[in-house]
Amino acid sequence: MSEFRTAQLTRLSLTDFRNYTQLTMPIAANMVAFVGANGAGKTNILEAISFLTAGRGLRRAALADAARSGGSGNWSVAATVLLDGLETKIGTGLVAGVSGRKVRIDGQEVRGSDALLDYMRVLWLVPAMDGLFTGSGSDRRRFLDRLTLAIDPAHGRRVADFENALRQRNRLLDQGGADAYLSALEQQVADVGTAVSIARQETVGLLSRTIEDQAAQSLPFPHAALTLEGAFETETSGLSAADREERYRQLLSDGRARDRAAGRTLNGPHLSDLKVRHAAKDMPASQSSTGEQKALLIGLILAHAELTAKVSGMTPVLLLDEVAAHLDPNRRAALFSKLSSLGGQVFMTGTDEALFEALPPASEIIEISAGTSRQIRGPQTP
Repeated sequence: MSEFRTAQLTRLSLTDFRNYTQLTMPIAANMVAFVGANGAGKTNILEAISFLTAGRGLRRAALADAARSGGSGNWSVAATVLLDGLETKIGTGLVAGVSGRKVRIDGQEVRGSDALLDYMRVLWLVPAMDGLFTGSGSDRRRFLDRLTLAIDPAHGRRVADFENALRQRNRLLDQGGADAYLSALEQQVADVGTAVSIARQETVGLLSRTIEDQAAQSLPFPHAALTLEGAFETETSGLSAADREERYRQLLSDGRARDRAAGRTLNGPHLSDLKVRHAAKDMPASQSSTGEQKALLIGLILAHAELTAKVSGMTPVLLLDEVAAHLDPNRRAALFSKLSSLGGQVFMTGTDEALFEALPPASEIIEISAGTSRQIRGPQTP
C-alpha cells in the first residue's frame, strides 16, 4: 500500500497518564510489539496512542479517569509523527478542572480533536470488543460510528449533533413544549439523523465490498456479511435522501404522544443495529463459536484498514491488544504478514515475547515493566 500516505510515530511521551509518571520512548519500526506481565501498562500505552486522534479513546473512559492515581489530575500524551517526510509534534491532555481535552499541533492549541485526523487515523481491536456480536445494539452502533469516523471525519460531529437534538426533543416533550418549537427541533433531528444513517450505510456498503475483495486473498479469517437494520431503515428503504428526511420528520411528528409516554424517542437511527453474519456458514456471528467470532472481528478490522487507506489516502495506525494470544501459529503468521502488507504502523501487546517470533525482521519488541520501557529486539536490516 505504498501508494497511500503513511503516518509513523517516531517518539511517544506520557506524563501522569494511567500508571505512568513519565515515560518517553523512541519508536524505530512500523510493527511494534509491547510485551510484559499483565498489569504492566501495555494497554495503557495503546490507549494513549488512541487519544492522538479524534474521539474518546479505546476505553471510552472519562478523561479524568486516565489521570495517574495520586497525581495532580492533569495528564498529557505527546508524539512526533513523520508524515510526507515532515515531522509534526502532536499532543493532547487534560487540565484538571477544565472540561474537554486540550489538543496541540506543533505547539499551537487547536480547537477539537478532529484536527488530529489530518495526521493520524487510528483503528483498534481490544479484548473488550470480543463480545461485540453478542452484546447490545448500542455497542455495535458505536463500533460502526468509529469505523465511519475513520473514513469520514465529519461523522463524529454529526453523531454528537444528532444525539444532542434527540435529548432536546425528549426534554421538550416531557415539559409539554409548544408544537412550533417541537416542529423546529424535529426538523433538526430529521436532518442530522438522516445524514448519520446515510453515512453509516455508505460505510457498510464500502466495507462489504472490501470484504468481498479480501476473499480472494486466501486469509485464514472468515468473512463477515454486514447489514444495517432497524425500523428507520425499513421505513425509509428506497427513498432519496430528501424523502428519507421528510419521512423521518413525519414519523417524529406522528409519534409525539407515544414518545412522550415512553419518555424517549422510539424510532430513528439511534436504534439501528449493525448485523453481522458468518458469510461462509450463513449464520449470525452471535451464534458462531468464540474462536470464530474473534477471527471474524480480526477479518473485519483488516478489511476496514484497507478501506480507510483507500478512502482517506492514509494508511491507519492499528492498535491490537492481546490479539496474538488467541491465534494458532499459522494464523499468527498470516496476520503478521497481512499487517506488514498494509504498510501502516501497527502496535500490538502480549505477555510473551514468543508470541511475536513470526514478526518480520524489521519489527521492534519493547518490554514494559513497572512504568518503564526497554527495547529487547530492534529492527534488523536484511
